[in-house]
Amino acid sequence: MGFRSKKRDIPAKTPGELDAMQAAGEIVGRALQAVRAAAAPGVSTLELDAVAETVIREAGAVPSFLGYQGFPGSICASVNDVIVHGIPSAEQVLEDGDFISIDCGATLDGWVGDSAWSFGVGEIDEDVDKLNRATEWVLAEGLKAMVPGNRLTDVSHALETATRRAEEKFGVKLGIVDGYGGHGIGRAMHEDPYLANEGRPGRGPRIQAGSVLAIEPMLTLGTTDSALLDDDWTVVTLDGSYAAHWEHTVAATEDGPRILTPRK
Repeated sequence: MGFRSKKRDIPAKTPGELDAMQAAGEIVGRALQAVRAAAAPGVSTLELDAVAETVIREAGAVPSFLGYQGFPGSICASVNDVIVHGIPSAEQVLEDGDFISIDCGATLDGWVGDSAWSFGVGEIDEDVDKLNRATEWVLAEGLKAMVPGNRLTDVSHALETATRRAEEKFGVKLGIVDGYGGHGIGRAMHEDPYLANEGRPGRGPRIQAGSVLAIEPMLTLGTTDSALLDDDWTVVTLDGSYAAHWEHTVAATEDGPRILTPRK
């Protein structure tokens, strides 16, 4: 676990490096917007993958996910009970009422942007809509803890407490997926430390101005437990309940949290 690292501080990027990371992150934001615009009944997740890859490459960047530890896609396309790391496929054709999470990364001039969001295809069930709005809200609330002087698990705790508040706010029971979370990010997509989506505050390395984390709550309408499918990538809920995933790459600054993956 990252908070057992001997490093006292999460490494800081310079203001210029943060600008470079945001340039990559803005490409990710545009790719996500394009994928959402293309998602419709009858469209395959492989077609959505092609949309994202085109946006990324036309912007002069490269897809961070493609080939990462052998991953075959430019996006992770996770439908319904898939939590994360769904492999784009010609056989996975979207239907009305499906719920999909798209995770995307782009590398520009050596810097990585990483972001995810979830949305419905056509009309989705009311409880799934509540799950989605709650997860988006949890991300927005949790990233407020990304400020200099806090510790790593202050962000974890903020995400956990926001999840419990979201249950009341949105009127839905939420499970925090066990064993998955956010991470450091910079010139590599996954850097130390690991960021849990729940936990006690006040532990782990300090956040300083210029520290960057990919913050990504993953919530379900049921279990906290998951299973890895035989493809060694796709992670599904153990009980078949739907899952939502929202993520931003976020820098701590003296002026407050800075989202480096804006969706303009």
